[in-house]
Amino acid sequence: MKYAIETKNLTKMYKKFTAVNSLNLTIEEGTIFGMLGHNGAGKTTTIKMLTCLIQPTFGQATVGGYDVKKNPDEVRKLLGMVPQQVSLYKDLTIKENAQMCADFYGVDSNSRDDRIDELMELVDIKYAQNKRIKQLSGGQKQKASLVASLVHKPDILFLDEPTIGLDPTTKRVLWDLIRDLNDDGHTIILCSHDMHEVDMLCDTVGIINTGNLVAYDSPQGLKDTLQRKRKEDHDEFMSAMETLAEEQIDSANLRKMSFIVNDKTDEIYELVSAREYVYNSEKLNNGRITLQIENFNDYAVNDVIKTVIQAGGVITSIETEEPSLEDVFITTTAEVDEDARA
Repeated sequence: MKYAIETKNLTKMYKKFTAVNSLNLTIEEGTIFGMLGHNGAGKTTTIKMLTCLIQPTFGQATVGGYDVKKNPDEVRKLLGMVPQQVSLYKDLTIKENAQMCADFYGVDSNSRDDRIDELMELVDIKYAQNKRIKQLSGGQKQKASLVASLVHKPDILFLDEPTIGLDPTTKRVLWDLIRDLNDDGHTIILCSHDMHEVDMLCDTVGIINTGNLVAYDSPQGLKDTLQRKRKEDHDEFMSAMETLAEEQIDSANLRKMSFIVNDKTDEIYELVSAREYVYNSEKLNNGRITLQIENFNDYAVNDVIKTVIQAGGVITSIETEEPSLEDVFITTTAEVDEDARA
């Protein structure tokens, strides 16, 4: 297994203040890694160390196999960076900015313009190549920034809030582009506060809180871990009490289940509503039935499906409410020391 980025006890201190605390992190080559954290959690400091903008106080970090302290120039050659605030020259055109970046990185002059044309076509911005940056929309600026960042063929690409402030259509275009870049072999580090974006795009996610890595797994792995923890906490609570008032159950132990049946809706609604683990139910005109069921009853969902099938119904759509990545984030960052924020 090859790592694009690996850190060992990576630490950054400012006098007595620790911005990043003994960070141990691995990011596999060719993956999309999501970095989450509150504002001031230490994300920016971590990125600055990995991109050789600042030196670590302690610990080690390698990027593409190169040590950030010993070989910063080699590390920089491997990196592309698309910052949250586009940092291109506003009075230059898209193409001129890309040409300047290519020259800075020593891209061969004979292939430079072909490379830029290829990238502009990839991100669908060639039609505006002669427009100045200050004339572009937000989405066009992000695309122009990607062209400039990719012109030297970096192995590793850092994206800092790449879709913030963009309309839903432009967001989807950039999401597709991120996937295409990853398919083309680029390792991508995505910093975002858009939980849906991270959940959808990322192979692994790291959550940083007050300088510490407090969670690391795939998006689904993080959600499954939270669900297991909630069940363990619930089981402990239930074992400490002989009975639980119904109003307490409503607030502490319910989740939503929703499905559509194509026939016998009234009959099926009556059957499933009568099950002992169902506390609230609703039937809509389109055949959708929504239930509030015991969250940690391992058999409830199976029993609902079994009841529908035995009644001769056909389920055409079904969903249950599971923990979201936002739930994971809120839970893992709940304890925040305001004085310890980076």
